[in-house]
Amino acid sequence: MDVSIIIPTYNRIWCLPKAIESCFPTNCKVEIIVIDDGSNDGTWEWLQNQKEITKIKTQNWGKCWAVNDGFKIAKGKYIKFLDSDDLINNQATDEQFILAEKENADVVVSGYKLIDEAGRIIKEQPWIKSDDFVAQQLGECDSSHYSSYLFRKEFINEIPHRPDFGFRDDRLFVLEVALKKPRVSFHDGYGLLHRIHNNKRLQFTPNKIIQNYQHYQLYRKIFEILSSSSELSKRRIDAGIKVLWPLAHWVAINHLQEADEIVKWIYKLNPDFHIPNKGILGVFYKKLGFRTTEKILNFRRLFTKPKSH
Repeated sequence: MDVSIIIPTYNRIWCLPKAIESCFPTNCKVEIIVIDDGSNDGTWEWLQNQKEITKIKTQNWGKCWAVNDGFKIAKGKYIKFLDSDDLINNQATDEQFILAEKENADVVVSGYKLIDEAGRIIKEQPWIKSDDFVAQQLGECDSSHYSSYLFRKEFINEIPHRPDFGFRDDRLFVLEVALKKPRVSFHDGYGLLHRIHNNKRLQFTPNKIIQNYQHYQLYRKIFEILSSSSELSKRRIDAGIKVLWPLAHWVAINHLQEADEIVKWIYKLNPDFHIPNKGILGVFYKKLGFRTTEKILNFRRLFTKPKSH
């Protein structure tokens, strides 16, 4: 088997068939593995009639467990991960497979397109070439969507999707891949059609608190690993700070003390850090400090919330 495409799903019968359809046709040998994580919308019943698909039923433990279960039985030399509300772009799997074989790549990266519910293109994001794959994944520049990547299975055997970081599992996964110094090939095209919609997400959380906490802890962990191997360069620190600074702002909405800790860590990482915000907000941060500015912003939100009827 050339490529295994792993698709976790939960109550996605409205989009799963099109996701599967997008995986065909290919010239290379492809297996589709769909993990139904306890759906109650008829997904499992529909899958029983799909002859060319490997099906697994799990008990709603979440996306990470579902993907890991699919990975265990995958027979492909290469792996693609696909969310059941997204689509693989035409011929992308074949093109990436050929490139991987030709260049002996561990990872083939690609751009992506954003589409709406009707399939209309909203945005095209080509792959941005960078000479530091780790810095790119930390936030230096756009790093695409990991479902637009093709991974050599042997290379990622020891990198699971981690439930402890379930709301940021794809970002952590790719960072762990980057830390292993893969041979990266660049697919000059768009590997994924990433759908924007208003339906419930597979990794739904009622608020951003847990997601933000996991995002912060993810950076603590990766920076710790890089530091222990003397690979935490200033460039990589600055790349991470591009994410950590706005993250601190969002954390401050609910937990000002924890947000203040993120900002203190930023200045510890880079004592010469300069506030990136412009205009009046930038002036507030610089003159009044992070904590006071966030208090003012939170006070303002009290008077700008929409009134309930």
